[in-house]
Parts: sequence; structure tokens; C-alpha cells
Amino acid sequence: MSSLQGKSALITGAGSGIGLATAKTLASRGARIMVSDLREDAARAGAEEIKEAGGEADFVICDIGDEAQIEQAVAATVARFGRLDILHNNAALLSPDVLAADVDVLTIPVEVWDQVMNVSLRGTMLGCKYGVKAMLETGGGAIVNTSSMYGMSAFNRMPAYGVSKAAINMLTQHVATAYGRKNIRCNAVAPALIKTAASEAFIPKPLTELHDDAAALPFSGTAQDMANVVAFLASDESRYITGEVLRVDGGTTSHLATYADARRFFGD
Repeated sequence: MSSLQGKSALITGAGSGIGLATAKTLASRGARIMVSDLREDAARAGAEEIKEAGGEADFVICDIGDEAQIEQAVAATVARFGRLDILHNNAALLSPDVLAADVDVLTIPVEVWDQVMNVSLRGTMLGCKYGVKAMLETGGGAIVNTSSMYGMSAFNRMPAYGVSKAAINMLTQHVATAYGRKNIRCNAVAPALIKTAASEAFIPKPLTELHDDAAALPFSGTAQDMANVVAFLASDESRYITGEVLRVDGGTTSHLATYADARRFFGD
């Protein structure tokens, strides 16, 4: 297990799900954590949970759709811990009303499309912008962006979400290329459908079962699975990895579209 002792980390969307699991995992490996979330109660609770487990943490309220709040979250991390070594741009716009409207390019309201781009994509870019600035002051760092399998392969729903995640993949490569010689690494993780309280509340069970059926592995991915990979990418064990979009999807995007049906046909 890689040590992150003495490192300081800012994680957006860390009040629940993948973000919270990542915050707790980095803290367990010695990192000092700034828990950032749009919801004050969730951010505060996440920081308290880390402290109760013996870690060092604080929290900040941050709406990644607001540039000033992102800048302030980075500044708060530096003020609290003296530096920014790790940034996990995890937050995205996943409100039920937006997801319900993000169905098809023929029907999606333009304002919903713009909202997804202005929060999920633009917010990740702004995280990189202010994160890189802070890291340049102290000699480097590691950025991990949360992408999605929907940014790797097309789905027949959620066009705005998928396009925003595909753009995050290119943003990841750009930041890695532009700032690698400044000792700043930037990678992304592209999960499959990870079962969290939010996903289970919105996504019908038959649809999650279809996703499970498409995976190459016989079990579902968890927020902890994602957190373990983020921790690796944030650590010195991955010091020669940058510009990578790592598919953490149980092999869901590794095979032909006929895989699940063929598996049943051959009785596998």
C-alpha cells in the first residue's frame, strides 16, 4: 500500500459516493484531506468521519459551476495545509432533473446541454486551472479527473454527460502534456456504473442489471474500487504514468457489443 504521508489533497464531490471513498482512502494512507462538496452538511460529515478515524481533514463548500468557489477551495486547501499535492476533480452535475432531460440530442433542451458543459466539463477545467497554479508553487503534484465509460464509448442515452466526459479525457491529456515538465501529472479514471446511494436512487434496477451483465468480471464495481485506483494514481508508485485515461469498468468496454448475448448462447 502506497504511503501518502505528508501530502495534502483536495477532493471535489467528496461528500458521498466515489469522492467520499477516495477522501477516506487517501486519509488512511496519510494524506491531509480537504473535503469539498456543494452540500455543507455532507462536506462537514465527511471531514468529521475522517478525523474520527484518526486522519487530518477539513471541509469547504464548493459548487464547481462557480469559478470563484473553485479558486477559493484551492486557496483554502493551501491555507490549511500549506500546499496542494493531490487534486481529485470528481464532482459532476448529476441532479435528477438534469439526468431526466439528458436523453437524446433531438429532445435535450439547449440550456440543459449548456448546464452540463458549464458544470461537469468547465468545472473540471477550472479545477485543473487553479490546481496547477497551486502545484507550480511547490514543485508539482498529481491530478486525477473522474471520467466515465460513457466518455469512452457511446451510450444511447445521456449525450451531454457522455460528451462532457469525452472532453475531460482530452483535457486530461492536455494538462499532462502541458505541465509534465513542471512535475505535474494528470490522469483520469473512467468507471462503469458504480453503485452508490445516488445511482441506486435514480437508475432503475433492470438497467443496472444490464450494466452488470456487460461487465467481463462477475461482480459490480464499488466506490472503494475507484478510490483504490485514484490513490494509486495520486501516489509516487504511479510517478511515470501521466496523460492516461484508465478504464476502471470491470472490462465493460473491452469487448464486442455481442459479448453478453454470446456468453449466454454458449452457456458460459
